Amino acid sequence: MSRIHSSDRTLRHAAQQLSRRSVLQAGSALAAFMMGTGMYRTMAAEQTPEALPASGTPVPELNSFERAAGEIMQTWSLPGGQLAVAKEGRLVFDRGYGMADREVGEPVQPYHRFRVASVTKTITAVGMMRLVEQGRVSLDDAVFPMLNLPPPPGAVEDPRLALITVRDLLVHAGGWNAEASGDPQYWPMSVAAAAMFEEGEVQTPESIIRFMLGSGLDYDPGSASMYSNFGFNVAGRVIEKVSGRSYGDFIQQEVFGPAGVVDMQLGKTRLADRAENEVRYYAPLGYPATVPSVYPGDGYVPWAYGYFAMEIMDAHGGWIGSASDLLRYAVAIDGQRGTALLQPATIEEMVTAHRPPAQGYNGAANNEPATGLGWVVQPGPTGQEWAHTGALGGSTGSLLLRLDDGTWLAFITNSLPIDFLSFFADLRTKLTSAAVEVTAWPSTDLFGSAR
Repeated sequence: MSRIHSSDRTLRHAAQQLSRRSVLQAGSALAAFMMGTGMYRTMAAEQTPEALPASGTPVPELNSFERAAGEIMQTWSLPGGQLAVAKEGRLVFDRGYGMADREVGEPVQPYHRFRVASVTKTITAVGMMRLVEQGRVSLDDAVFPMLNLPPPPGAVEDPRLALITVRDLLVHAGGWNAEASGDPQYWPMSVAAAAMFEEGEVQTPESIIRFMLGSGLDYDPGSASMYSNFGFNVAGRVIEKVSGRSYGDFIQQEVFGPAGVVDMQLGKTRLADRAENEVRYYAPLGYPATVPSVYPGDGYVPWAYGYFAMEIMDAHGGWIGSASDLLRYAVAIDGQRGTALLQPATIEEMVTAHRPPAQGYNGAANNEPATGLGWVVQPGPTGQEWAHTGALGGSTGSLLLRLDDGTWLAFITNSLPIDFLSFFADLRTKLTSAAVEVTAWPSTDLFGSAR
């Protein structure tokens, strides 16, 4: 694959002629190459159970979680991970496993930070519901007339864009089908968007949206539900428009601040820009060692550090933090700890919101009927459960899960197995089983000691 130069006038001209379907074909070429050369193959174990470091305070009453974490790390050959558990608003389990940075031999600690990937969508949804509760936006407000972003020169806009509501964005019903037409939040479409607007290597959430204004929708808004990272990019821009603040500042001030979360921040793409206490990410066996960077001047880079741009993923997959950070945020939603972020009626609306039927990939909502704005709310072994997973290929996997009795579980790792759907199913099953097995929960609260 040839190196792409953002200064190349030919590329800029070509990008202006590309439909998102033709851009998708370029992205498919990489996957086809990997398949054809056998690069997708079953992961081999890279560590023995004896070599697995563990950190944090052991909790004898919660040995079922210790055992589950060890099995998950071993079964899926994960380099490093964290598991945290909250009960009745208290952090009762907070452990790190494996390596945060193999190159320097640094074990994972409970304070290490990971990319949380699409668990970000729950954060964006809670932020949006804060604005709804304040009367500053309605779930039925039309999105694109509000944003009023200019389309690409010469573009003919799909008239159905004007029908997309805030609600549609939060239930993945905006009209975009990434399986059919590609995900513009990733290479190569994100690079094409930057080239179209002559932004050089700078890719912004707004440039992706403007690029997509020149493409037709795949289905009528609100008629189906298909997983859309792009829809949450748009939701982030709605938050900015309504609040008058950047998405990151709004979430810090209106969600994390009241919840007492101080260590979460928006992540960066390049390895050189890794945040303090952020782990290093590792692609599993089966991925190419390097890929062309979305920042053309960087040449070839490890998958986690340039196959996608973290800076344009803010509202759908951009946050970094620890497992305990996620739980500190989660237990604040309904006031299990501190002042509730949302009132009971708002929470009810958030978790019971109807989702149109899935007609394509829709994450965990494909498994059985689901409800929820930003969350996937479904019946599970403990009753009605809220959840969201996060997956960044070659980078990270995460799970945030609320059981029916209000117990919260968070797991994050610094890799993502190729068979990530089976990984998440196994992760959720093992952690839920570990919770059900507990007969006596500790009365301690580790939030006081967690950073």
